[in-house]
Amino acid sequence: FCLWMPPATAHADWLITPFLGTSFASQTTFLTFDEGAGRKLTLGASVSLLGDGIFGLEAEVAHTPRFFEGNDPLGLVLTSRVTTASANVIVAAPLALTRESLRPYFVGGLGLMQVRSKNAADLFPIDENLPAVNIGVGAIGFLTERTGIRFDLRHFRAVSDSGSPLAPPGTSRLSFWRVTVGAAVRY
Repeated sequence: FCLWMPPATAHADWLITPFLGTSFASQTTFLTFDEGAGRKLTLGASVSLLGDGIFGLEAEVAHTPRFFEGNDPLGLVLTSRVTTASANVIVAAPLALTRESLRPYFVGGLGLMQVRSKNAADLFPIDENLPAVNIGVGAIGFLTERTGIRFDLRHFRAVSDSGSPLAPPGTSRLSFWRVTVGAAVRY
């Protein structure tokens, strides 16, 4: 009798998630001339493919303007920004376990970190593209059939070494944490 039953079909959903958040706890070996790099507004978006099982894929881009700028309007840093782009693997709680409630996940991947900064004295400008890794956790929950909310906490780290002879071995050129919340749209 079981041979006559059609197999259960698995499906995957495309999730488009614009998000808003903040970067914090940054560490850098770049010479920045300002006490910036504190909590900074981050804007971004991700496109994910997440199925019923535990694995999914994600492409993400985020932009943090004024990354190295402090609160002093006469500060030495005129402009700065950090933009990240990454391809990630998602490991989520299976849909059979969570149903349509809050679905926790781990995420990690590789990408590029674009770092730019210009100071008033025009000394040591920063204009670098660095390979980077990110790892984090989050949760996504749907309020309707198509829309939901996604919470995310990630750590980003440039893979390249510090570039400074005074920095301890293994120190990254730039690393920071980022927390975001976004509106997920399911297709």
